[in-house]
Amino acid sequence: MVRQQEWVPPSVDVSVPSMARTYDFMLGGGHNFAVDRAVGAQIEQAMPGLRTAARVNRKFLGRVVRFMVARGIRQFLDVGSGIPTVANVHEVAQSEKADCRVVYVDRDPVAVAHSELMLADNDRAAVVHADMRDPAAILTSPEAARLLDFDEPVGLLMLLMLHWIPDESDPAGLLARYSSVLAPGSYLAITHVSGDHQGADLAEATDVIKRSKSPDQINLRTHAQITALFDGFELVEPGLVGCGEWRPHGPGDIADEPGMNMLVYAGVGHKKAFDGT
Repeated sequence: MVRQQEWVPPSVDVSVPSMARTYDFMLGGGHNFAVDRAVGAQIEQAMPGLRTAARVNRKFLGRVVRFMVARGIRQFLDVGSGIPTVANVHEVAQSEKADCRVVYVDRDPVAVAHSELMLADNDRAAVVHADMRDPAAILTSPEAARLLDFDEPVGLLMLLMLHWIPDESDPAGLLARYSSVLAPGSYLAITHVSGDHQGADLAEATDVIKRSKSPDQINLRTHAQITALFDGFELVEPGLVGCGEWRPHGPGDIADEPGMNMLVYAGVGHKKAFDGT
């Protein structure tokens, strides 16, 4: 326990679960607490195969970053980046093009602390400690000012994030505030949990989160509702599809468990110029 406490920021209440740390647990990471692991185990018991869904989402991240780099994107804003694990955005992007620049954003102190350690020797990547619901603080942060040029296209990543924003907080309006500063040619990637093809097991899993008293509460949306979040962007092929079905490169990109490929929808939008180019 002493060794664990060395990496716990003083502001963190280790008795309250965090979905960022629970996701770290699902991915096999070690920066989570007993309360996070307990919630994760209960969610997985309610919905077997959820670890695979987490892995498929992570594989999508790598594919979409490489896709954007291949189309000329050299700067990324990863909102809700989570606790660092393997194949982080800067690692994928900079392995393709060394001049890529990345700004990570997360509100979880553990995620931010470990990102700062990971990026200490990388002058082309930084992390902002902020809530995604405060785009002004993120977009005007010193880290964004140093690394991002909003006169040039940006790759905006919102992976497994928007389902934490309830309808009354206007997720579409929130996205519009981000997209308003993005230059034509920018890309937006979203992954979002959906209840479209799920049964009672998903309802049970969401009930586990509700009972956990976590400040993070999930909001399921339909295919049509998630598609609407891409307002101002043109969806690139194959459109909004199951996460594992977005341009898979091999069997490891797709879940084996029934239903896990459609639990999370994934899509990429392209912001065109006014003349349609």
